[in-house]
Amino acid sequence: MGAGESLLGDGPVPEMHHYYSKFMRECPSGQLSLHEFKKLLGLQGLDPQGDLYIKRVFDIFDLNQDGFIDFLEFIAAINLVIRGKIDQKLKWYFKLYDADGNGCIDKKELLSIFTAIQAINGHTNMSAEEFTNMIFQKIDVNNDGK
Repeated sequence: MGAGESLLGDGPVPEMHHYYSKFMRECPSGQLSLHEFKKLLGLQGLDPQGDLYIKRVFDIFDLNQDGFIDFLEFIAAINLVIRGKIDQKLKWYFKLYDADGNGCIDKKELLSIFTAIQAINGHTNMSAEEFTNMIFQKIDVNNDGK
């Protein structure tokens, strides 16, 4: 090892401490509820579609499905968002969009996601239904509705 190297390296330990401090400051109980998650992201008071989308995100990050995001689940989520490889991110998005878990994303699920994203972002130059129809025409190459 060189003079400037440490046993653990520079990156993960200080970064992990930073995230742990922030997590515990925002959530002293060590467990982040859905309400606290929305507050942390500044996404309170959304319409029902936006709320449903945020709940899906929360549920996917809540790996053990106990109704809370603990620090390890929080770090796993941050790691996916910041350092995740494209295939990992695509799998996560697919899981988010495939609301019924049947392994396919149908037009109804796509519309639900676009409506929620539009509600969160406030973009309304095209309705969620128009956007969904346009996208679905391009991606449903075999016309099976999935």
